[in-house]
Amino acid sequence: MTTKSKNSRTYKSYHIWSWTLRIFHWTYAISIIILIFTGLIINNPPVLSSFTVEKANFFFSNVRQLHFIAGYFLISAMILRLYLLFFGNKYEKIADFIPINKQNFKSLIHTIKYYLYLTPHSEGAKGHNVLAGTIYVLTFLFSLIMILTGLYMLYPETGWIKSLGSFLFGTQQSARALHYLLFWFFPIFILTHLYILVWHEIREPEGLISSIVSGKKFSRSTDLQ
Repeated sequence: MTTKSKNSRTYKSYHIWSWTLRIFHWTYAISIIILIFTGLIINNPPVLSSFTVEKANFFFSNVRQLHFIAGYFLISAMILRLYLLFFGNKYEKIADFIPINKQNFKSLIHTIKYYLYLTPHSEGAKGHNVLAGTIYVLTFLFSLIMILTGLYMLYPETGWIKSLGSFLFGTQQSARALHYLLFWFFPIFILTHLYILVWHEIREPEGLISSIVSGKKFSRSTDLQ
């Protein structure tokens, strides 16, 4: 199946993302959004003057509980993505989208030039482009640190968590500071991610946005001229 773009090029559709990858994406995305909003409230809880001692309320407790639940969903998503990095299809494996060989490094340079308007067309990567893939790996690393610091703060006296947390982060205060600092990476990542998706869709109709629902992307075929 082909579609004709505005710039007189044809695009062929092909299936790229497995249902497992798409489950990961939406679980990860929704968890992160919930964690951001509940984290903001936990860090700076509002003063709700209508709440009184006589009338019990559990607003802040419920926010914390939602934060913890979202955290466990994030852990599940990360485990699933770790599996796909090594056992997913060829486009979901880590070797396809990080600059570990000459071809991928060349792809990284081309993508940077494309985003800087130094070349008119993207490379048309079937899976993640290498720049995006490298940033995703960094994001997963930050997510892992957020999970470990979060668990250390939640279960400071639990055997292996206490030992691992003490070894990696030292005191709980240090873990809390790192948790807070890395927190700000995620809102910036989400806004940048959405901007680039829309920008890329306008310049190259490859179906990046719809692909995370349908699993299908579009690849530039041949000029009609």
